[in-house]
Amino acid sequence: MAVTVHPAPDRAVFWFGCNLVRHGEVIRASARLLEAVGVAAEPAGGPANCCGATQEASARITEGMGRRTVEGFNARLAGAEHGQVITWCPSCHMNMQDVMAPATPTNFETAHITEVLHARQDRLRTLLVRPVPARVLLHRHLGFQPRVPVNSLVADLLRLIPGLTLVDDPLAVPGHMCSSLSGVPGALAAAQRATLDAVAAGGADTLATIFHSCHRESVALERGCPRLRVANWIHLLAESAGWPAEDGYKAIRNAEDPRAALGEAGMAAAGEAVFERLMEPELRKAPVV
Repeated sequence: MAVTVHPAPDRAVFWFGCNLVRHGEVIRASARLLEAVGVAAEPAGGPANCCGATQEASARITEGMGRRTVEGFNARLAGAEHGQVITWCPSCHMNMQDVMAPATPTNFETAHITEVLHARQDRLRTLLVRPVPARVLLHRHLGFQPRVPVNSLVADLLRLIPGLTLVDDPLAVPGHMCSSLSGVPGALAAAQRATLDAVAAGGADTLATIFHSCHRESVALERGCPRLRVANWIHLLAESAGWPAEDGYKAIRNAEDPRAALGEAGMAAAGEAVFERLMEPELRKAPVV
C-alpha cells in the first residue's frame, strides 16, 4: 500500500483527543517525538477539542461539538501557508474526515501521527540508540487501513529500534480498534484468543498495541501470561530513546487493588463518585479471552 507523504507544515496542532487521563505518558512521549523530528505542534485535547464520538447518539450534539473543534483549529492555524492537524486517536481521525470537515470548512490538512513520524524516520532513527531486546507481535487491525496504512507504518518504525525483532504474522482483527468489537458478542474474546495464539506461535514476548482502546483491553492479558509484556508502540520508541514513559494505566489495571494503586492523590483528583462509577468497573474487569 502506498504511503502518503505529507509536506512539512509551517504550523501544526497535535490533536490527542479525550484520552489524556488514561494515557498521559503515551501522549507526552508522542508530543516529544514530534518535536524531536522537527514538528513543533501545539497540543490540543480534552472536552474543548472533542470530535463528538462520545455523543454519536445525538446528531445535533455531535455536529455542534465537531463544529466547535474545527473552528478552534481554524483559528489556531489561521494564516498558515500549510496548516496541519496531527491526529492520535483513530476515531478522531475518522470523524474529522467523515463528519467534521464535510460540515465545517477547514483551513488545514489532517495527518495521523504514524504518517508524520514515518515521513521523518531518518531523524527518528538517530534518537533510537538504546537496544530493546524483544520479540514483538504487532496488534494489527483492519478497519483503519483504508485511510492510513498504520499496520505497515508502525511496523517500519518499530524496525528502527536496535535489538527488537518483529514477529512476522498475518493476524489482523476486524474493526478499527478493539472498542469496535466490544459490542459484538464474543468478537473481542475471539480476537484476543487469536492474538495469544499468534504470540505463542511466533515465540513473541511482547505484544505491541497501536491504539488506545486496544491497549486498555490487552494489558490485562499479562495477568494470565506472566512472560508476556504488553506495550504501546510509543512506549517502545520512548524506551529506545531513553525517555521515561511508564505505563501508569497498566500498573493500576493489573494491580490487585486498583484503589490502592491509584493512591490518595489520584483518588482525590478523580473523586470518589467518579472513581466508583466510571473508573473502578473498567479497572477491575477481568481479561476478555
